[in-house]
Amino acid sequence: MRKVSEELRYDGATIEQVHEMLATPAFREQVCENQRYKRHTVQIERDGQGMTVTIDQVQEATGIPGFAKKFVGDEINIVQSEDWTSPEKGNIHVTIPGKPGEMSGTALLTEDPNGTTETVNLTVKVNIPLVGGKIEGLIADLLAKALRAEHRTGVQWLADR
Repeated sequence: MRKVSEELRYDGATIEQVHEMLATPAFREQVCENQRYKRHTVQIERDGQGMTVTIDQVQEATGIPGFAKKFVGDEINIVQSEDWTSPEKGNIHVTIPGKPGEMSGTALLTEDPNGTTETVNLTVKVNIPLVGGKIEGLIADLLAKALRAEHRTGVQWLADR
């Protein structure tokens, strides 16, 4: 089991602004495009103060070590589901359809006088004998990179508004 923890800082932004950004399909589309996903779909349903987000994305398995390529194939399909129960807290669940393993955790938005921080904590678990730990590490790295890429897109998104 591996843990991923990222703090994504949005200077000068309120919780409401960051939550609104995360609830905007065009923002989520931009994140997918910036990460050069081969295909992706974004669905967001708002429910009062909360929302559900589903992002189904496919990327080429380029740069993946040989031992993991046997596991994932030529493409990696990742489905990210978020259930935001309030503007401040979302539960995240990430799956790779048809493959053993899951990633789950939370996203928390906290505001201070200078801006908002999104803290994402995820646990990666892959149930494959012998190579499970290696694949967990690989997935943890991919998730951390994806979160940092989302953050870069978010900083620009907020600056443009």
